[in-house]
Amino acid sequence: MTEAKTDNIKHLLEAMWQNYLELTPDARKIHDLFAGQNNGLVINDHIALRTYNLDKVNLEKVARPFLAAGYVAGGDYEFPGRKLVAKHFQHPDDTLPKVFISELLVDQLSENAQKTIHDLVDQVSEASVTQDNFCFSGRPWDVSLKTYDELLKESEYAAWVSAFGYRPNHFTVSINHLQSHDDIHVLNQMLQDHGFILNESGGLVKGSPEVLLEQSSTMAGKVNVRFSDGEREVPSCFYEFAKRYPMADGSLYQGFVVASADKIFESTDTKK
Repeated sequence: MTEAKTDNIKHLLEAMWQNYLELTPDARKIHDLFAGQNNGLVINDHIALRTYNLDKVNLEKVARPFLAAGYVAGGDYEFPGRKLVAKHFQHPDDTLPKVFISELLVDQLSENAQKTIHDLVDQVSEASVTQDNFCFSGRPWDVSLKTYDELLKESEYAAWVSAFGYRPNHFTVSINHLQSHDDIHVLNQMLQDHGFILNESGGLVKGSPEVLLEQSSTMAGKVNVRFSDGEREVPSCFYEFAKRYPMADGSLYQGFVVASADKIFESTDTKK
């Protein structure tokens, strides 16, 4: 990769991180906590992004700046119960985080919800989607509380995207790169001792050494979101923690585990 491309992707990732921190105050506190215990070094395992599968804003469109920077597709995932599919992308430079992008299968929702989402996406300009910053450009449409609530009845994911648009849903601390912790259970206890609320769906730890990946996450904090007809506190973004285990060839597993990711999605649920 050319030096210019390296600089561009690092600038993009840093801008995404700053954008994410605006909605995730716990992440800054946790990052600073780990930084203080690890000589300032906290490595990000992956970033997650969300979208709808409509052509204008689909997964491939969101992935464009990462592919242009040398990322390659690393795996495909299906979440039929949530009406989602996802892909992850990784870079030959393993110091750069993986990118996990999911998209909602809009045509599997009710006709009303499909129309609502098409109406939202119709407000997105074609030109904006081609910009590298689209993936953290925020909400590109006007949406009412009434619309948000209607989507919420069918899909927490659909409602979240309607409220927040395009921004990192979560960043992830790589436990493998921490000097302070190598056990996710001990790490979780430390976070709880500091007062952070963790996602307990399916247990505090999702996955196991047997599936080569262990994950945990905070619950998304609520932030005040302005809709076209009012305001409401809505769960925003969360912070994840991941420990990867070596495969038979000795290299660390780089993929994701559907059963675990399915529970991680609940970190932004309004009903939690």
